[in-house]
Amino acid sequence: MILMQLNGLSKSFGAEEILSNIKIEIKDKERIAIVGRNGAGKSTLLKIMAGELSYDEGELIKPKDVTIGYLSQHMSLESGKTIWDEMLEVFNPLLEQEKQLRLVEKKMEQVTDFTSEAYNNLLKEYDRLQVDFQTNGGYTYESDIKAVLNGLNFQDYDYDTLITDLSGGQKTRLALGKLLLLKPQLLILDEPTNHLDIDTLSWLEVYLNSYPGAVVIVSHDRYFLDKTVSIVYEISRHKTKKYYGSYSKYLDQKSQEYEQALKAFEKQQTEIKKMEDFIQRNIVRASTTKRAQSRRKQLEKMERIDRPLGDESSASFSFQITKRSGNDVLKIKNLAFRYDGENENLFSNINLDVNRGERIAVVGPNGVGKTTLLKIILGKLKKSSGDIQIGTGVQIGYYDQEQAELSSTKTVLNELWDEYPTINEKDIRTVLGNFLFSGDDVLKPVQALSGGEKARLALAKLMMQKANLLILDEPTNHLDIDSKEVLEAALTDFPGTIIFVSHDRYFINKITDQVAEMNRDGISVYLGDYDYYLEKKAEEAEHKRLEQEKQPIQNTEDKKRNFKLDKQQQSLLRKKQRRITELEELIDSLELKISEIEEKMAEPEIFQDHEKSFELNEKMIALKNNVEEYMEEWTTLQEEI
Repeated sequence: MILMQLNGLSKSFGAEEILSNIKIEIKDKERIAIVGRNGAGKSTLLKIMAGELSYDEGELIKPKDVTIGYLSQHMSLESGKTIWDEMLEVFNPLLEQEKQLRLVEKKMEQVTDFTSEAYNNLLKEYDRLQVDFQTNGGYTYESDIKAVLNGLNFQDYDYDTLITDLSGGQKTRLALGKLLLLKPQLLILDEPTNHLDIDTLSWLEVYLNSYPGAVVIVSHDRYFLDKTVSIVYEISRHKTKKYYGSYSKYLDQKSQEYEQALKAFEKQQTEIKKMEDFIQRNIVRASTTKRAQSRRKQLEKMERIDRPLGDESSASFSFQITKRSGNDVLKIKNLAFRYDGENENLFSNINLDVNRGERIAVVGPNGVGKTTLLKIILGKLKKSSGDIQIGTGVQIGYYDQEQAELSSTKTVLNELWDEYPTINEKDIRTVLGNFLFSGDDVLKPVQALSGGEKARLALAKLMMQKANLLILDEPTNHLDIDSKEVLEAALTDFPGTIIFVSHDRYFINKITDQVAEMNRDGISVYLGDYDYYLEKKAEEAEHKRLEQEKQPIQNTEDKKRNFKLDKQQQSLLRKKQRRITELEELIDSLELKISEIEEKMAEPEIFQDHEKSFELNEKMIALKNNVEEYMEEWTTLQEEI
C-alpha cells in the first residue's frame, strides 16, 4: 500500500530555491532515510510531508485516512500534566471504550426481563465493545506505556513527576515517546537521536525495526541509519535520488556510480579527441574528405556526456602539532567529584592512564559525569578528591560541545584573528575558507551562525592551536555527514593523543582504539573500537548469566557469609518465576473457559434461554475481570525480574 507520493515537488523561500522536482514514494512498512548536506532542504521536505508547510509546485498524494506522526528537530512537550497522564492521553479512546463497557455491564445488571429484545441488544453491544477493546490493546496499554518510558530512560523517574519540572532534552524524549505510542501509519522523524544516550539509541533502533507502519528519518547518526533503514533518498542540488540498501550501501553505490560516470566521460572524451584529430588531418585531402565529413557529422550527432559532478564543497582541514609530548600524557588516580551542597559524589574511583598517540572514547549513560570529567582534566572544575597528572610537554586543545569558547559579539573573522593577531588577514581568511567561510561569510557575527557553522568555527580555532592532546566533547554535534567524514579523516591522521566524549557510534568506530566506559563508581577500559566494546559487553553479560545459573562451589567461610542472603534472593526469584508460570496457566485456562462460554452462548437453545444466557454472561464477565487482574500481576512480575 502506498502511503504517500511526491511528484515534481518544488519549494522556494523568496528567490532562493530549496527543493526542485522532488520525487519520493513511501509504501507501508518501508524504512526510509533522507540524507543530504546541512541546508539541502531535508527538514523543509519533512515539514511539507507532515502538512506543516506548503509547497510551490508539484503534487503530494496520500490516502485521506492515512495517519501521520511528525517529530521536529526542536520539538518539546509542553504540558502541565504528569509524565504518566501525558502518555495516558494517547489512549483516551480506549479509556472511553472502557467506560462504555462498564456502563453496559451496569445496564445488564439491572435487567429483569431476560427475554426482551433490549437485553439481546445489550449482549450484542457488550460483545462488540469487548472485542474492540481487546483488539485495540485494552489489556496491554499500561505495559506499552511502561515499555516506552523505560526504553527512553525514564525508568528511574516517578511517573507522577510534572513535565514542567523536566529539562528540554527530557521533554523532547517524552514527545518522541508519545509519538511512538500513537503508532501512526507514517512516522516522520527529524533528528530523533538528539538528546539520546547510547543505550536509548540501541533501544530505539530495535523499536523502529519492529514498528508496524512506515518510517521516514532524517538523521546525522550514520550508525543509527545503518541499523534502521533499507531505502535512502539523497537530496543534492535541490533534487532527490533513490538508493536501495543501508546507509553504508548507499555510500558504496554512490561511489561506484561516480567512478563509472567518470570512466564513461573520459572514454567519450578520448573518442572525441581522436575524431577531431582525424577530421583536422583529413578534411583538406581530397581522398579522405568524405570520410572526414562523415566523422564530423557523426561527432555533431553524438550525445555528449557531461563531466560527473563530484561532491559539493566540503570543509578541508588537518590537525598538526607544534611539538611531541612525552609518552605519559595523563594519569588519573582515584578521582572523585561532587557538586557544592551535594551529599553524594557524582562519580568516584576514576582511574585512567593515557599514553601518547592513544585515542580514547569515553562513553556511558547521560548524567554520569563524562563532560564534568573532561572539565576537571582541563582545570575548569575542581576535583573533590584524587589526583590528576598532566605529562611533560602536553599541550591541550579543547572542543566544547556548547561552543562557550566562542564570543557572540565578534565577527567570524575577528573570532579567529584576535587569537592570532600576528598572522596576515589573507592567511586567516584562507583557514576560514577551508572551513567553508568564504567572502562576506567571514563578516557575519558569531551569534548569527547556525549550530553547524559554529561547530566549524570552533574546529578552525582548535586546528590553529596545534595542540598535541585534543579533548573533544561531542565534536560531531551539529555537523552534517560530509563534515563528520572530513573531521574523521583529520583526526585519523592526527599525530597526537585524543580523549573524546561522543554518542556518535559510527564516529567512535572510525577514531578510537580504546573505549572507556564510565560509571559512577569507576571506569572500565576496552582495547578496541565501539563494535569490539559491544562484543565484549555481550560476552560479559552472557558470562554473568551462566555464572548465575550454575551453583558456585564455595568454601565454608563463603557459605557462612552468603548462604542466608543467596537463599533469600534465590527463593524470592523462584517464587516470582513460579507465580509467573501459575499466572500464565491460569490465564490460558480462563481464556479457554471464556471461549467455551462464548461458543455455548451462540447455541440456539442457550441463546433462547435468557436466564441461562444471563447466567453465562455474568460468569464470562467475572472470568474476564480475573484475566485482567492476572495480566496486571504478570506484567508487574516480568518487570521486576
